[in-house]
Amino acid sequence: MNWENDITKALNIAYPIIQAPMFGVSTTEMVVATSQVGALGTLALGDIPAEKCVEAIQITRKLTKNPFAVNIFVHRVPEMTIELKSAYLEAKVFIENLAARHQINVSLTDLEDITLTDYHDQIDAIIAENCKIVSFTFGNLDQQCIDKLKANGTTLIGTATSVEEAKILENSGIHIICVQGFEAGGHRGSFTDQKIPKIGGLALLSQVYDSVKTPLIYAGGIYNARTLLAAKMLGAQGFQIGSLLLGSAESGLQEFEKQKLRNASEHDIVLTKSFSGRYARGLKNIFTEALDNSGHILPYPYQNKLTTALRKVAKITNNAEFVSIWLGQSINKYHGASTTEIIGSLIKAVENTID
Repeated sequence: MNWENDITKALNIAYPIIQAPMFGVSTTEMVVATSQVGALGTLALGDIPAEKCVEAIQITRKLTKNPFAVNIFVHRVPEMTIELKSAYLEAKVFIENLAARHQINVSLTDLEDITLTDYHDQIDAIIAENCKIVSFTFGNLDQQCIDKLKANGTTLIGTATSVEEAKILENSGIHIICVQGFEAGGHRGSFTDQKIPKIGGLALLSQVYDSVKTPLIYAGGIYNARTLLAAKMLGAQGFQIGSLLLGSAESGLQEFEKQKLRNASEHDIVLTKSFSGRYARGLKNIFTEALDNSGHILPYPYQNKLTTALRKVAKITNNAEFVSIWLGQSINKYHGASTTEIIGSLIKAVENTID
């Protein structure tokens, strides 16, 4: 099979397979292992401060000379109102009481002590470090950032969950569009509507392909040769994998979280705003069920900041009922092989299927 296409040329990679930017899961080691195969590793910077972005980029660059992408959250911070301040305090009390009922002693961060990140600062740091591939989600970059990044020779990859969003990205001059299917694990990249699109991924991919001329990456449910080739037939030139790597040796998940994944069934997977305030697909647990029915979910990023301390304590105590374990609808074995081996096996399986 000839893997070369617009995506491989634009990203300077051998295989158009992209390791998903799973914040907290896709470690530097996973990025490096992906790049070693000739695929594209993605360093998940999320909304960490600019100085932390620099540190992560420099560490990764010392470990690989191959191309890798960085991914950031592009979002608008809701205005701080009296109502939001009150809601934050109420949510804080509710979650602390919920934790206490389950023998977790935790003091959540007060509103005045949280730190919010401006993605414009991240962009400046990324340019200073001369990163040449930037992907983003939760929104679209403003024109000033697009111009600055393009002037630096940076390839831009935006996330779309609808035809409308794909058109917005294309009209903004974004080089590559990642079409995120409804079945994808982790946070939804939706940014034009509070009600996220519920169209199936392959149906969406086909419609986006008919609506834009920009090269497409597809993300959502790719876990073997057949699912990758299905996306290829519907117009994707790049293939993003995330859930397939959750159990890998380089995954940032702890062993108790990986074991929870391996025991999961399709009935355990839900869309929830409970941990971050944005819809994300993952495993339901005591926390998601309590919060989703509570009325105590703040808009992102406030909910995300509020629950950080709880998630840290739960990880330390191996408590799967109070951590966010994201995964998509295509369940796999989540085995502990290296990322290099997992991606290499996928490449070989595709080539064997085609041949």
